[in-house]
Amino acid sequence: MSNLNTAKVVVIVFLEVFISFGLGIYGFKFLLRHTTPEKFYVEACDDGADDVLIIDRVSTEVTLSVKKDIPPSAVTRPIFGILGTIHLVAGNYLIVITKKKKIGEFFNHVIWKATDFDVLSYKKTMLHLTDIQLQDNKTFLAMINHVLSVDGFYFSTTYDLTHTLQRLSNTSPEFQEMSLLERADQRFVWNGHLLRELSAQPEVHRFALPVLHGFITMHSCSINGKYFDWILISRRSCFRAGVRYYVRGIDSEGHAANFVETEQIVHYNGSRASFVQTRGSIPLYWSQRPNLKYKPRPLINKVANHMDGFQRHFDSQVIIYGRQIIINLVNQKGSEKPLEQAFATMVSSLASGMIRYIAFDFHKECKNMRWDRLSILVDQVAEMQDELSYFLVDPAGKVLTNQEGVFRSNCMDCLDRTNVIQSLLARRSLQAQLQRLGVLHVGQKLEEQDEFEKIYKNAWADNANACAKQYAGTGALKTDFTRTGKRTQLGLIMDGWNSLIRYYKNNFSDGFRQDSIDLFLGNYSVDELDSHSPLSVPRDLKFLAVRNLYVFHIVKSILSEDRDGASSP
Repeated sequence: MSNLNTAKVVVIVFLEVFISFGLGIYGFKFLLRHTTPEKFYVEACDDGADDVLIIDRVSTEVTLSVKKDIPPSAVTRPIFGILGTIHLVAGNYLIVITKKKKIGEFFNHVIWKATDFDVLSYKKTMLHLTDIQLQDNKTFLAMINHVLSVDGFYFSTTYDLTHTLQRLSNTSPEFQEMSLLERADQRFVWNGHLLRELSAQPEVHRFALPVLHGFITMHSCSINGKYFDWILISRRSCFRAGVRYYVRGIDSEGHAANFVETEQIVHYNGSRASFVQTRGSIPLYWSQRPNLKYKPRPLINKVANHMDGFQRHFDSQVIIYGRQIIINLVNQKGSEKPLEQAFATMVSSLASGMIRYIAFDFHKECKNMRWDRLSILVDQVAEMQDELSYFLVDPAGKVLTNQEGVFRSNCMDCLDRTNVIQSLLARRSLQAQLQRLGVLHVGQKLEEQDEFEKIYKNAWADNANACAKQYAGTGALKTDFTRTGKRTQLGLIMDGWNSLIRYYKNNFSDGFRQDSIDLFLGNYSVDELDSHSPLSVPRDLKFLAVRNLYVFHIVKSILSEDRDGASSP
């Protein structure tokens, strides 16, 4: 045996020992990727597993085999999951997870964040491409890598992250036998398009992991000497996904832009409790395209059948979640007023006993930094929240209470104002849950638990930042209140800075971001036979010349508007 082959064997043995050790600790399925010029071999490293997924780099055929079929000459690398495949100008690409970070353990299941990826070409060379095709392929690759660079991809090899605790409790034995990919809620599988080839072959599903995009944080907490796990999960929908200003309202199927399902979970002495809320764009046909103005005027489509899409949206929401308590936080004057009025009119016209509408002009009520007035809204919906209840299951698996509906909150972006309100409603639910579980004493307030309050506020602020970065390109506004319970001058300054960055990105770089998301999710497919490059669009020189004239004149208006309580997010 040559020295090279001996070294290769040593490396593989070391990796397999390391992987076996990792399995014992984390229950995580590691993989080895073996590469030859003709094929990719993906080896499952479970205890006793002999399966190997083979992807032919020429025919693109996907088959199953055994470890002995891996050629000794193959180059070996450890990977942590297959995100899927995508077709670009040069041909197919395999996307794999190369780095991950442990977020925590969820009922003895390990939850991971994917932190780095490789995009691997099936082709050995690019000599078959013209110069234009080569440049287009490079741009499409940059788009894929851009989406992958956005923080917030999560997965588990043993737990279904796409469903709430309540949905999972109402499943059949047949559902439990399904693979994670088959049973996943497709709204939240961000690599669903990338896995389309693997999903067509059930025998290879164990290699295909559904990946969630959003935010997950887990904390071990203690109150009154009683230890419990507190978990916050935000699941971004991949339907009508996109970026601020480019994607608003609903589509013909009733999918709302920037729809996020947020679940707060408590695990104490075997009992599990959860509280679910949703957010989503105002479910009408409307747009707000960037036009170099700080606040583009939203436009409601005057010819669309709004009731059709509106009813589709809420029909699906009622089926999934039950009763809908809408909390509309937009301004009730100025450019946002027509949207508020239209939303209220549609709810009235639908006349459904399952839907309740509440309008709360966030900026008017909290003008001059009177954020204590948010208690007006919390008190207004308190009785409704008690009626909705929360999900609770005892250590034996017996369901004690079900959540009968959700608060569906929105502002213009469904980011900053929305997150503030959601954190307040979630705290009220958590207060009730911890008292029911015996963690809090009768009459004890969650706000008085300083150590936990710090964890709680920071987690919700981190959730706000994650959702904002994914949709608007910057951290959230108003997080000084979420973190500290107070609105500060420094917070206003930071909001002004983030608003300035949002302005620039929304006008000058979000088109690329939107195209990248559409490519990643399969809303646009690359056709290498197309003689006209979709990327060859003449630039509007007038637009490029005047854009910078606006940037330096908006900072003062941003700060003054926020101080007066009139900023739009």
